[in-house]
Amino acid sequence: MSITPELDPFKLAQTLSGKHLIAGKFVAAAGGETFDVDNPATGAVIGTAAFGTKPDVDAAVAAAKAAQKDWAKLAARQRGKLVAECGRVLASHVEELGRLVALETGKALRTESRIEAGVLADMFTFFGGLGSELKGETIPFNPDMLTVTVREPVGVVACIIPWNVPLLLMAMKAAAALVAGNAVVVKSAEEAPLTVLRVAEIMNTVLPHGLFNMLSGFGPECGAPLVEHPDVKKVSFTGSVETGRIVYRAAAEKLIPVTLELGGKSPMIVCADADMDQAVAGALAGMRFTRQGQSCTASSRLFVHEAIHDEFVARVKAKVDAMVMGDPLDEKTDIGTIVSDGQLERVRSYIKLGEETKGATKHTCSAMPTDPKLAKGRFVQPVIFTGLKNSDRICQEEIFGPVCAVIKWSDYEEVIAQANDSEYGLAASIWTRDIKTAMDATRRLEAGFVQVNQNLVVQPGLSYGGVKTSGLGREASLESMLEHFTHKKTIIFNMK
Repeated sequence: MSITPELDPFKLAQTLSGKHLIAGKFVAAAGGETFDVDNPATGAVIGTAAFGTKPDVDAAVAAAKAAQKDWAKLAARQRGKLVAECGRVLASHVEELGRLVALETGKALRTESRIEAGVLADMFTFFGGLGSELKGETIPFNPDMLTVTVREPVGVVACIIPWNVPLLLMAMKAAAALVAGNAVVVKSAEEAPLTVLRVAEIMNTVLPHGLFNMLSGFGPECGAPLVEHPDVKKVSFTGSVETGRIVYRAAAEKLIPVTLELGGKSPMIVCADADMDQAVAGALAGMRFTRQGQSCTASSRLFVHEAIHDEFVARVKAKVDAMVMGDPLDEKTDIGTIVSDGQLERVRSYIKLGEETKGATKHTCSAMPTDPKLAKGRFVQPVIFTGLKNSDRICQEEIFGPVCAVIKWSDYEEVIAQANDSEYGLAASIWTRDIKTAMDATRRLEAGFVQVNQNLVVQPGLSYGGVKTSGLGREASLESMLEHFTHKKTIIFNMK
């Protein structure tokens, strides 16, 4: 049964209110409770989400466990075809999903949300094509023995996602898990549950019921019981370092594998010989200004050579000044809002900290929206700080907002050391025309995702993940599917 796209996100939010999706059906929370979901651009409540607790987790995991047995028996290519079909169907809902995720997260439709909805569909299509790659090996152990390995699914996978790019991050986890023969239970972020729920509804028109279940709720009441459930055999989590440590400890008690993507404080090194136009564009994209800086890979530490520092800052500021802040659903808007009151307060506290830091100069960019309807919206102007040291808190702590520091440098060895002087190691970039410098930097930068003269976001097929406290494991690639959503079994036939 196909679902007709609903292009009115307000109407769709009401339709989806107060529900989980378990075993292919919408159900209310076992306890009957809900919590509000609001529009960050106005503060108005747009709907509700089911308040998930342990009984809901038990029901979702039971449905996933039952469905996974038959799913695992299907030929891998057949599983891939069905997952790819999910991608095709989701592609017909891009506009609908883009509008809904813009409404509940505050991300601008044109510059962010519509794009994310498209990548969601692409990620399912990409992983759907990898079904035939679930291969084993033949091992020359003994001439009288046939020794082979096979890849087998782990079982029920818990996918716990954040609010900043909920569709993309859900797809990276769920698509790989499903093609590998697993069933999934997705726990959405409490700030952004509705669009993921709609995706679950759409996918359940293609997949056998029970394979893709979706719960909403908060960490202690819903996330923790999901991680701790004895029938959950793998956890894939994206979120904060603090919560990641909690998830890791709980998984360790069960001795199950985890994938953790926990954020970053990504350096962007701009050399004196860099193409200025290219580097400025890279800073705008890398800092994710159109996403209000709410990105794990945001290039929030910009190390710019002293010879071009002042011009670089002026040009970046001019570009951000030209960006329009406003209603996320307005096609004219470049920059939307911060997602929640708590996150807004966090961003403002770091801006105040920067203002009070010795030697810092604050460059405020763009302009607040003037529409009275947006007066209660969670808008904050992007800020560029200069004059900071890499050791300052602004440069060491992840803010997850539109706040970045441009740090002047002159010595190459020192800037490499400063770039690596961080607890994080998710992403990094180097901007130079000199191939020798570029090659040297890519070897020495301590990050899992390093780029030269570009700042692309996560792409299907490119292995993505961090080192240090940025996390464990990789996502978005064939490697992630094989290594993180299957286990290897060795089989020996005695031929004598």
